Formats: sequence, C-alpha cells, structure tokens
Amino acid sequence: MATNPQQNLYSQLEHLQSKYVGTGHPDISRHDWCTNMARDSIATYLGHASLVDLFASVEGESRGRIRYHLLEKLHSPYGESKERVLSKKERLTQL
Repeated sequence: MATNPQQNLYSQLEHLQSKYVGTGHPDISRHDWCTNMARDSIATYLGHASLVDLFASVEGESRGRIRYHLLEKLHSPYGESKERVLSKKERLTQL
C-alpha cells in the first residue's frame, strides 16, 4: 500500500516546524514571523566578524559597541506583540 506523497510532505513539514521554531506554522502572526527573520539576520551578523567590522566602520563606532547593540536587539527586535494569534480551533468556535 503506497502512501500519498503529499501526505508524506506535510508530515515532514510538521516535523520540521515542531523541531525548529523559526520555520513558522500556519497560525504564525506577522509580528512573530518578522521577529524570527530579524533574529536570524542579527545572529548572522554576529557570527561573521567581518560584517560587525563593516557596521563599525560605517557607523564610526567600536566593534564592541556594535556587538553590544546587536545583542540587545536580538532579545526583542520589534518590541512586544500587540496581537494575540488564535488557533484554528478558536477561530472555528468564533464562527
């Protein structure tokens, strides 16, 4: 008995979404998605010393100060979320 390839794809996608927070899910809010993208970008900047050096030379600041500001932004790049995301079950009960 052959399994449906589409069903297999969805099960793999659900596994990835449960394992890695940044991959998102169907109920993710715009704020959460943007926050994940910003955190990924900031982590990349911090991981590449040459990018930190570039930012420091452009802004006329020291490397340490640039790293400090990036680490501060990493905590909450867009502030706190003002909206509450409803699950599928909650949306269905509102109808």
